[in-house]
Amino acid sequence: MSDEMKKCPQCKSPYGYFVREGVYACPECNHEWNPEELVDEDVLIVKDSNGNILQDGDSVIVIKDLPVKGASGPIKAGTKVKKIRLVEGDHNIDCKIDGFGAMGLKSEFVRKA
Repeated sequence: MSDEMKKCPQCKSPYGYFVREGVYACPECNHEWNPEELVDEDVLIVKDSNGNILQDGDSVIVIKDLPVKGASGPIKAGTKVKKIRLVEGDHNIDCKIDGFGAMGLKSEFVRKA
C-alpha cells in the first residue's frame, strides 16, 4: 500500500490516492489511472517553418515581413527574437521584440537561429 498521492491526469487534482496495485483514483472526478502507463501530455511541441523543434529560451529569426496592428510599420524579415516562450494557441510564441514590445508570433513565420 502506498501513502503517496498523485496528481490526477484528467482534472489535475493533487489528491489522487492509491486504490490497488498499479491503480490510483481521484476523489474529485472519480477517474482511475495507472501512473506508469501515462504519457507526458503536458509537453508542448512547436516547430518552426523548417520543421525544427523549438524550446523555451530559443532565439528565432522572422522569415517574412509581419504587419502589426497599431504600429507604424511591420516587423521586418530577418529580425532576431531572443528568449522566446512557447504557449498554446494560434500564436504559439510569446516574446519581446525591440521597438514593438511584447507580442505573440506564429511559429510558421520564424526559423530557429
